[in-house]
This record gives sequence, C-alpha cells and structure tokens, in this order.
Amino acid sequence: MAKIDTDARKIDELLTRGVIEVIDKEHLHKALSSGKQLRIKLGIDPTSPNIHIGRAVLLRKLRAFQDLGHKVVFIVGDFTGVIGDTSDKDAERPMLPESEIKKNVKTYLAQAFKILDKKKTEAHYNSKWLKKLGFKEVGQLADHFGLHEMEARENIAKRMKEGKRISFRELLYPLMQGYDSVAVKADVEIGGTDQKFNLLAGRTIQRANGQEPQDILMTEILEGTDGRKMSSSWGNVINLTDEPNDMFGKVMRIEDKLIERYFVLATNVSRETIPSIVAKGPRDAKLELATEIVKLYHGEKGGVSAREEFIRTFSKKEAPSEIPLMRLNVSQIDLVDLIVSVKFASSKSEARRLIEQGGVRVDREVKMNNYPVDVYADRETLLQVGPRKFMRVVSE
Repeated sequence: MAKIDTDARKIDELLTRGVIEVIDKEHLHKALSSGKQLRIKLGIDPTSPNIHIGRAVLLRKLRAFQDLGHKVVFIVGDFTGVIGDTSDKDAERPMLPESEIKKNVKTYLAQAFKILDKKKTEAHYNSKWLKKLGFKEVGQLADHFGLHEMEARENIAKRMKEGKRISFRELLYPLMQGYDSVAVKADVEIGGTDQKFNLLAGRTIQRANGQEPQDILMTEILEGTDGRKMSSSWGNVINLTDEPNDMFGKVMRIEDKLIERYFVLATNVSRETIPSIVAKGPRDAKLELATEIVKLYHGEKGGVSAREEFIRTFSKKEAPSEIPLMRLNVSQIDLVDLIVSVKFASSKSEARRLIEQGGVRVDREVKMNNYPVDVYADRETLLQVGPRKFMRVVSE
C-alpha cells in the first residue's frame, strides 16, 4: 500500500483551492489526516470526443489526492453517457447513440492520463455494472427518493415553471451515478457544483447498501473562452488535445476578469504568487497563464515555443513560422469561395461577413469586398482571416 502523506499544508490546499463546498469537511479532514488510504471517485461521461480543461479541474483535483497516496477511481460513464445528465441543462438532453459513445470513449483514458498517474489509477467503465440492473433493482434504487426531491432541483424546478418537458429518464440519472459509488466503494466523490444532487444521491444509495456514505468535494466551474460555462456543446472549450499554438491562442482570448480564476483552477502556480502576476496587467498575465497551461499538457518546450510564436505573430504582426499550403486546380477564384474552400468559414454568408468586418487580408492587404483572386502556379498567395488563420495558396 502506498505511503499516505498527511502534511497539514497539503491537505488544506487540497480542501480549499478551487473548492466551493465539502460534505462532510470535518470528517474528510480527519480521514485525510489519519494516514488511511481513501478511495477517491470521479466519473466523466464521454458525451464528446475530447476532455477540456474545465473538466480537467476535477482531474487535477483527483491527481492531488493521488499525490497524497490515495487510491484514485476514475469511471468512464459509457452507460450514463447514453442516458444523459441534465444537471446543468435548461432543456431535455436526448439519449446519445451507443455508437457515438463508443467513438468518443476511444481516447478518454489516454487523455485522462495526461493528468493522472496511470500506474496508480483504478479505471472502470460503468456499463460493467449498470447494464446488469433490471426493473427490480432500478425500482429498489428509486424507492430511496421522493418526487418532491427531484422537483426541488434547481434546473428541474425552472423547467417545470417554464412548462418545458422533463422526461422520466432524466430523473433516473442520479440513481445511476449514485450506484457507481456503491460499485466502487467510494470514500470520497468529487464533482462540480452542478452535480450536487447526483453526489448526494451516492451517499443515500451507499447507506441503503450498508456502506459508509461518501464524503463530497465540489469544485468551482471554469468558464470558457466566451465567458459562459466551458462546454463542448457551446464550442467554447480549450481541449487537452489542442495543439500548443491553438491552446495558447485560446487562453489569450479569455476575458480579463477570468485570469485569476484560470490561474487557480487550471495551473499549478502557487496561490501566493498569483496576485503579483495578475498585477502585471492583462496582456502580460495572460502570456504567463497561457504558457503555464500549455506546459502542463505539452511540456516546458511546448509552452515556451507557443509563447514565442504568439508574440511573433500577434505582437509583432508577423505571419506564423509554419503556414499550411493548399493547392487549387483554378487560376482564379472569388474571395468568398476561397475563404470557404480553405475552411476558414462554414458558409458564403459567414465569409462575406468576415470580409465586411475587415477581417480578411490577401497578401497582407485588407480586402473589404468580394473580388476574383488570382491564383498562381509559380507564386504563393497568402490568405489571412482574423488574427490567427493563415493559408498559402497556389494553383496546380
């Protein structure tokens, strides 16, 4: 068994950094200080193919428990992902096809192990036990909850007031997440504040199955690049799989007011030094923030290289050092069609809007109108859309 670190300072950091609420904090603090190895549970549903740094807040907290010597139990919700959790949704979430979940799940563990120590992680797919439950077992689980408890959930109450449909399937999700805690004999479960009902359901179901109820640690929820909660469905995410330069650029786009939160929730920078970094001003603070985040997932070299590339491209107004090349079998093409062809816009109307907004350059010249662009076989044409999208174009 691993040696358990009971250092008071580390335990305090674990229980407070980015943490909103702990149930039962006194009990958990005592358990962490006792030297006993605890089983720390986290489940993530693979509803998209990528894990983003908002979800990584929980994985990083899981790693902190792991570094103290505790047993980490990581559950990939291949069954619950099909059913769908609507804890943070304002409308009914449709069931996902199993084929989509299977596709998404392929790289989930590999992504999680960018943060977790693979050798010290116990990983499970919850279909292993949830698929075995029949009507009788589901009925027994449901017997521990009243309709009034389900109706009291904030998002459910809001939707009922607005007259929106709530499927009975949605009410079953907390039962399944709670049963996961029984299956793995969790001592602690971590999750975001939007998961509170599901986390508490685990305690209820554990008691009913003769287990000690798990303690709960809830973290803050990280906002995305548009200021809303980071969510794959909104596309405002910074994924663990993003290339260094892309990851760096996304971090630089966050709202200035989120800089300190990102340092606390998404980096290992000590809380004591964060205020002095933020005091440098938004631009310099973001440069340090983006460097730290990229380093976590792409190493020291990746972080430094992405920073240098960003400064060279954006601060000095130079083109990136590596620009992709596209060959077209035409000698002339309308600018709108060119933008769509290189996939810098999803439609002609979007391309026109980008041009009208002054966000399109051809050979470094701003173009405010659609016009036929000459494409040469012996000379590259440089297309730029927005501050970060570049393409070299030649004729075949």
